[in-house]
Parts: sequence; structure tokens; C-alpha cells
Amino acid sequence: MNVAIIAAAGQGTRMGGNPAKQFLELAGTPVIIHTLRSFELCEAIQEIILVLPIQDTAGFLAIGEKHRLRKLSKIVPGGTTRAESVLKGLLAVRSATAEIIAVHDGVRPFVTAEEITQTVKAAAVHEAAILTAAVTDTIKEVSNGMVAKTLPRTALRRALTPQCFRFELLRRAYEEADVLDPELTDESSLVERLGVQVTIVEGSSRNIKITAPEDLALGEVLLREMNLDR
Repeated sequence: MNVAIIAAAGQGTRMGGNPAKQFLELAGTPVIIHTLRSFELCEAIQEIILVLPIQDTAGFLAIGEKHRLRKLSKIVPGGTTRAESVLKGLLAVRSATAEIIAVHDGVRPFVTAEEITQTVKAAAVHEAAILTAAVTDTIKEVSNGMVAKTLPRTALRRALTPQCFRFELLRRAYEEADVLDPELTDESSLVERLGVQVTIVEGSSRNIKITAPEDLALGEVLLREMNLDR
């Protein structure tokens, strides 16, 4: 069984925090519902575990039923860091049946079922795979307020989600991690520390993370474009 862990336990301080960014609306529907629908529509995922702020966990399964999210099986209260929240989701996975775990940011509502499927399939073959996007800006490495060097864009990628791993590999990576470290912002870095190579799957620049008010405005435009494409 392939399981998606949707990390949506952030408080959204850059958005003002009330409500948290995952509950802000795009076209009249909360961001988190848009995100969950992508995984609901993906045949490569059989179960969804959602990690939310503790104060928002009560009653969310009923909200999921209202939106016909039949794969949503568990709502888990998050931790103080992203890594701790994902670990709490991982601990809720049934280890006897788990195969591939897909970890996804709850505020990336524009990932497609095809992108999820491709990343899951790559992880099934290579143990670990992440969705990425090309870097379009020129990137500078700096030191003491000065440019140290210019990095070649062809060798750079932006790490997106989902990030997919065989269950036992991801569990081992978390057993060796300090999940209270706020600098741990993705699962790939934990797996890389084990010496495991992580395969990349090229994704779309549309797969934005909504963290600031301007992202929400862009999200409205992207949603209209995606609806026109269907």
C-alpha cells in the first residue's frame, strides 16, 4: 500500500496565522482540500494521512467526508517542527502493509495526479525519488556580503513535493534525525545522510508553495488556468 503523508501543521505566520494558510480559500475552497483532492484522484496512492495543528484535528474527518475524500484515513496532530510533524504522520502508518510513503506539503495544491504517480513509481524502482523543478534565476553563492561564485543553473533544481521513499528507508532516516531541528525542511536531506541516492522526477513550476499573500493571488490565476486546460 502506498501512503501519502500530507504535512499541514504549520501556523502560517507569514500569512497572519488566522486562519492558517492551509485553510485559506482558493475559489471558495480551502487550500488543503485542493491539495488532498490531487491525492484522492491519484491511483498510485491508496491511503492519506493528514497532519494538522492540534486545534484543527477535531472534526476534520467529517470535513473530508463532505468533500468525498475517501482515502483520508487519519488526522494526526503535528509537532513543533516540520520534521516532527512528518514523523508523527509516519508513526501512524501501518508498517505491515506500507510500501511507498509520499510526503507532501499541504500548501502545494497544484501538484497533479500524474506527477504524484511518476514520483511514486520512481521510488518503487530506486527506493527514493523527489519531484523537482528547474532553476530559472541566476544563483549566486555569497560570503560576508560578497558574491563568492555563480552556480551553474543546469546542475541546480528546486526541491518540490511529493518526496517518495520506501517505508523502511524513510523510517530509518527519521530514527537517525533530530526532528526538533528547524533546519530540516525536507525528507530527501535525511535520506541523503544515509548515503542513499535520491532520484529526481521533473515537475512543473505550477507546483508552488503558498506561504505569502502574493502566492495566494498567483494561486487564483493558476487555478483558473488549470480549469481552462481541462
